[in-house]
Amino acid sequence: MDAPGAVLESGGSPLCRLRRTCRICGGAGPRRFLSLGPTPLANSFLTTAEPADEMVFPLDVYFCPGCSLVQLLDVVDPEVLFRDYIYVTGTSDTMAEHNRGYAGAVGGMLGLGTRDLVVEIASNDGSLLDCFRRNGVRTLGVEPARNIAAQAIARGIDTVPEFFTLELARRLRAERGPARAVVANNVLAHVDEPVEFLRGAADLIEGDGLVVAEVPYLGELVRKMEYDTIYHEHLCYFSITALLRLCEAAGLSVVRLNRYEIHGGSLRLYARRRDQCPSHDAAVLAEASAEEAAGLTRWETFQDLAVRVADHGRRLRALLEQLQSQGRTLAGYGAPAKGNTLLNYCGIGRDLLPYIVDKNPMKVGKYTPGARIPVLPVATLLERHPDCVLILAWNFGEEIMRQQAEYRRRGGRFLLPIPEPRIV
Repeated sequence: MDAPGAVLESGGSPLCRLRRTCRICGGAGPRRFLSLGPTPLANSFLTTAEPADEMVFPLDVYFCPGCSLVQLLDVVDPEVLFRDYIYVTGTSDTMAEHNRGYAGAVGGMLGLGTRDLVVEIASNDGSLLDCFRRNGVRTLGVEPARNIAAQAIARGIDTVPEFFTLELARRLRAERGPARAVVANNVLAHVDEPVEFLRGAADLIEGDGLVVAEVPYLGELVRKMEYDTIYHEHLCYFSITALLRLCEAAGLSVVRLNRYEIHGGSLRLYARRRDQCPSHDAAVLAEASAEEAAGLTRWETFQDLAVRVADHGRRLRALLEQLQSQGRTLAGYGAPAKGNTLLNYCGIGRDLLPYIVDKNPMKVGKYTPGARIPVLPVATLLERHPDCVLILAWNFGEEIMRQQAEYRRRGGRFLLPIPEPRIV
């Protein structure tokens, strides 16, 4: 594997700073339990296999004993991370089905009609808002990635190409009127000031409206060893306990909580302003209590996770080396951000994985950050027919294996890395 670029410690670059306090409780006591090493930005794909320089930043994970939030304290400038983005939500059949159900659930809970407004924060290419629009609801997106916002606008989704702030929320309310629902889908984890973020969302809804947020669930990360979902964009890793404390700080009460298998296990919370609903739902509080009993509020749980992560990384690389020593040819499928954490932490480079295939045209023809593995079109899989394919986008593993039925029919095998490395 090629050597990475120079490590930029927090404070050593204007692009990264070290936060000193917890994002929810403000305490100064978050404790580091896991270091994934100096790592490049997960979506900073390269145009050449031999860049003159490649920035890498510490990827360290902390646990706050005050509110149980798991978080990164090294904060990379969001202008660098999100203004020109390479991830789009509209490329997966699984996500399309999930989005249709999402819009139906929110619409059904609020009885949304043609006069109602739904605002989505970090609306990406507008795939979710398009589902609301097809149900006859007015929509507005807020998306800071200018290139992705342009795609949404081109498909007819009204989109504001800005970062969401409390000030912007008040401006949008004055200009567009209050929203019946503000949706924050897989963005809350990206936010350095999540309390202010949710306060802005609460200000934007009308009295009995809903703030709806979907986040990857910390409980599944711990249980299934999903450490590859840790990268610089994801500043927070939420338990139910931490989410409730966050909502309380923002003046919200959680009235409903659902679990979904999407992205390896996610939570979707529905919250109302505390002047409308003064306390969390009893069933949600019971789930938080069960989570505490399971250890998600204990420091020792995360010390143990760090040991398991190190063991997993060794075993995954050893399995790939074993396959290679047996004369098996290898490739990767999917070039998601999570895959780059996995590749760099496990030391998997072109020596073990000569290429990766992906459906996203913005990634094809480039090289993965750090590992510098070329990303090729999906058609390459049948053209070259490697013996075994490592599915880096394992959260869409079933969909990928279904789509690649011909590759399997010809004798190809898949390697799923999470939760345990296994060949199927």
